[in-house]
Amino acid sequence: MVWAFVFFLQIDGVKILVDPVFSGNASPLPNSVKAYKGTDIYSVKDMPKIDYMLLSHDHYDHLDYQTVSQLQSKVKYVVCGLGAGAHYEKWGYQKEQIIEKDWGESFEVKNGFKISTESTHHESGRGFTSAQSLWLSFFIESPEINVYYSGDGGYDERFKNIAKKYPKIDWAIMECGQYDKAWQSVHELPEEVALATTELRATNMIPVHHSKFTLGKHPWDEPLEEITKFSKAKPYRLATPIIGEKVILNSTNQTFQQWWKKVK
Repeated sequence: MVWAFVFFLQIDGVKILVDPVFSGNASPLPNSVKAYKGTDIYSVKDMPKIDYMLLSHDHYDHLDYQTVSQLQSKVKYVVCGLGAGAHYEKWGYQKEQIIEKDWGESFEVKNGFKISTESTHHESGRGFTSAQSLWLSFFIESPEINVYYSGDGGYDERFKNIAKKYPKIDWAIMECGQYDKAWQSVHELPEEVALATTELRATNMIPVHHSKFTLGKHPWDEPLEEITKFSKAKPYRLATPIIGEKVILNSTNQTFQQWWKKVK
């Protein structure tokens, strides 16, 4: 299930929540970067018990104090980059709940099910601090399905390398939104997202990081329009679920609407 910046996965009985922000604000200043009306259709109360909560990096649109604090009793483990565990400890998590990882590391969830942490070309920081923790992408490998999450980051050669390391990517969940040519080194443009997905040799792709907050200068629906255009005739299937829509990962015939065209 996808919520624009946030997504929840249930694979082979394992429940995974990624970069949850349910407070309606992506800033240390209240009501300064507000979620669009209708995008916060779920809350912490709606979440089940979570086996693994993954954090790509500690920017406010991915790591939210209010959300994370309220989720603590529901989360078995947090997986984050080196240094990011300090946030969770400060906010009431036990050390035993926190798994910090470097790039190129992995751990086994259960037999045949593994989570790996990989690089991305981004940055981290909250308030007046920067680069105090590591930013990540993730590869989730199970007997049932394999999922790659890009995290935030500019385009580079890593996608070709990831494809060599993980030759079967059923789903790529790719950052696509809040970009600008001035920020190209840390946020991919839509045409680069299409290229990266092709280089990953992914079967299916879901664009995320759009349609919830205004952090870039582009119109809110431009990322979806652009990735739809650039994905034409590409070897992967583009999936554009509306916020809150369930995606059946093992289905090859689920269809998706261009829902943003109907939003006024």
